[in-house]
Amino acid sequence: MRYLCIGAALGALMLATPATAQSTNTPLRIGVLNDQSGIYADLSGQGSVIAARMAVEDFGGKVLDRPIEVIFADHQNKPDVGSALASRWYDAENVSAIVDVPVSSVALAVQEVARERKKIVLFSAAGSSDLTGKACSLMGTQWSFDSIALAKGTASAVTKSGGNTWFFLTANYAFGTAMEADARRFIAEAGGQVLGSVRHPQGTTDFSSFLLQAQSSKAKVIGLANAGNDTINALKGASEFGIVAGGQKLAAMLTFLSDVHSLGLKTAQGLQLTESFYWDLNDSTRAWSKRFGERMNGRMPTMVHAGVYSAVTHYLKAIKAAGTDNSEKVAEQMRLLKVSDAILPEATVRQDGRVLRPFYLFEVKKPEESKGPYDYYKLVREIPADEAVRPLNEGNCPLVK
Repeated sequence: MRYLCIGAALGALMLATPATAQSTNTPLRIGVLNDQSGIYADLSGQGSVIAARMAVEDFGGKVLDRPIEVIFADHQNKPDVGSALASRWYDAENVSAIVDVPVSSVALAVQEVARERKKIVLFSAAGSSDLTGKACSLMGTQWSFDSIALAKGTASAVTKSGGNTWFFLTANYAFGTAMEADARRFIAEAGGQVLGSVRHPQGTTDFSSFLLQAQSSKAKVIGLANAGNDTINALKGASEFGIVAGGQKLAAMLTFLSDVHSLGLKTAQGLQLTESFYWDLNDSTRAWSKRFGERMNGRMPTMVHAGVYSAVTHYLKAIKAAGTDNSEKVAEQMRLLKVSDAILPEATVRQDGRVLRPFYLFEVKKPEESKGPYDYYKLVREIPADEAVRPLNEGNCPLVK
């Protein structure tokens, strides 16, 4: 559990800054809480810290005449560790907002801490639709994706194109099970059928037994309701087992650019996936991603990194507009302001905390189609926000009257 202060020495600031005594010299502190060393470090990790720093720098480094600082910690993908860190940050270390928070079980725990403390939390790497559904909070917003948007984008498209029987390999935690449940719904709506599923532990390295069950199901499509290294290892195993050569298709419900990079185009080619950001979408995303890549040894950003940048930028704009860092007033202002930055030129934050943004169905290129590093996707179609995002009245969010 390590953390870093950007700017002045963290130790002195931790001792000297009580939450009740704000001044123009008291830093506004933002905490990036994520996986720094585990299976989600590539899609989140230090890239999210860099993205948060970029947002602060682009904003000018100050808000309401107060310097802005970014700290980070590794929640180790454990809800108890995440909630303990969030509590300490909010209570003792003067953190005004927490951002990122991969792993839905951790995010749901942190959401409760933020609700109790009346502090802001900005989710970029957490995908459970419950975060803006039954567990929604005025303090929480969800920026990059959720299980419904991804499931609808991928499952519907693959089913309608002929992949009408499915078998799921599902990670046995909150996001994986939510993703499978959402995908089942959209597969049924598109006229398809789920023949079965099997759940695997987080951090699985050998998918042999799970893939054998999927093969024996004779389903046309094997859906991967997992993320990070779990997805990578499942796809590598599928390649070794000759799944695609044997006539079955693979559909990953949650795949990141970093996953495709790790797999290589030879293994990942033809895979269809839904994301909310791709570095090569337009001139603005290319320019921002180039700046990000210069700080990350040439690595291009994932949609999580882009979401962190957008979330922090919008949060700071809301503080400026509200004229205060009072969390309740800032949360209300975040829902009033239009979202606009180098990544999201037009979006809104809904009452339940869901950011209404477009999504994109991509197909991974063949090796011969790629023109260079990270030239991995070709756009199949843009999915408008009102088509991808769950209707407001279907989420059972207590904030929605």
